[in-house]
Amino acid sequence: MSHAVATLRAVRLAASRKPFLARGSGAVRCPDCRLIPSHCVCALQPQVKARAGVCLIMGDIEALKPSNTGWLIADLVADTFAFGWSRTAVDPGLLAVLTNPQWQPYLVFPAEYAAPERVVNAVADGEIAAGVPGGKRPLFVLLDGTWAEARKMFRKSPYLDRLPVLSLHPEQVSSYRLRRSSNDQHFCTAEVAALCLALAGEHHVADTLTAWLDVFSVHYLSAKRNLPLDVGSEAHQRLLALGQGPRIQP
Repeated sequence: MSHAVATLRAVRLAASRKPFLARGSGAVRCPDCRLIPSHCVCALQPQVKARAGVCLIMGDIEALKPSNTGWLIADLVADTFAFGWSRTAVDPGLLAVLTNPQWQPYLVFPAEYAAPERVVNAVADGEIAAGVPGGKRPLFVLLDGTWAEARKMFRKSPYLDRLPVLSLHPEQVSSYRLRRSSNDQHFCTAEVAALCLALAGEHHVADTLTAWLDVFSVHYLSAKRNLPLDVGSEAHQRLLALGQGPRIQP
């Protein structure tokens, strides 16, 4: 696996003074999907093409967690960038991405935390239409961590202050099941990315990412609970219906 989150994970592991011990870390895991071999999901990974990009700014240990869903975004969206966050320093590579003229960055965060003049609720048509000469591509900047970490990143990252804040207003509640949240309006990172992609008109990519998250969740929770896989689940069939991966036999 060579995408940005996998690379960040390898860098973070190399810098660790002691091993990161996630729950169930004693088990042998697939290096590409982070699941135990009996529940590996790699054979089902879909292939899509996205015009938009995603820039993940990740909390200290977020890339190390087997349940991290930023990894799933990088599986599908080729132009996914991932950087670790620090209060005292900023990765020059992150600044280079944010100032690259091919991108129009949008910092995705609730409107109530930003000055009103920074808030936008849509992505400009000229920035998403495929084939527009010179048109900038949308780059969705996501703060990937716990809600407390995300708020700290938002407040203490002055290099983000110049970016427009994209505020999402989804009608549905989160269906994420891999970590607990006391607020149904708190979406996991992959869910947020799917909402952004849909807003940018990339509905097939958004639907495929949602289905990929759901299939990963089925595999992850089955492994965690020591249950056999239900490969005929609704999530698997939905991924199949999107035209991705091999045919699944229940």
